[in-house]
Amino acid sequence: MSIFQLTQTIQIVPSLPARSGKRPSQPVLPGMEPEAEVSPKVSNRQIAEVLSGIADLLESQAGNPYRIQAYRNAARGILDLAEPAADILARGEALPIPGLGDRLRTRIRELVEKGVMTFHNGLCLPALPTGVRALLNVEHVGPYTAIRLYEELGIDSVEKLWWAAQQQRIRQLSGFGARSEARLKEAAQKALGGPKKQQSLNEIA
Repeated sequence: MSIFQLTQTIQIVPSLPARSGKRPSQPVLPGMEPEAEVSPKVSNRQIAEVLSGIADLLESQAGNPYRIQAYRNAARGILDLAEPAADILARGEALPIPGLGDRLRTRIRELVEKGVMTFHNGLCLPALPTGVRALLNVEHVGPYTAIRLYEELGIDSVEKLWWAAQQQRIRQLSGFGARSEARLKEAAQKALGGPKKQQSLNEIA
């Protein structure tokens, strides 16, 4: 069985829009200054959902059971924290989670500071369901996203992916929004070879 080394990036915090750099044309009264832009804070629940999702992905691929358990323990540890993990890390302190390894600590910090977590995992591509493999041919769709779309929405083809986006069903999933849904719709349309008429896709909805 062929083993493919895949890299999956999970993003849960949107990038901030670029600042225009323009100064206000009118003087600003004391106490009325515009608030400085700050990065959205990643919640403990969001972190735990990502860690649990990775554990599920590894488990679906018959991954190392110790590694799977490490991600699940980390997710539970994050939920048990008395304060946001983001606040703890912002103070330069280590997360008080027993048994949390250095690698996972680094990845959680990446998730908190950048809103993304990149992990490497040897996946057995032929072991994935046919529908999941079909979705991997679409730009912006990695194994984690493909499995979620397949299991949670029953999407097993590029056509169904396009139609689910057309019906605004993808944005209902945790971690997805209107912007990511539009990006997936555009990528699916591109994979299909161009614009598709709604009437032709209605049969598979």
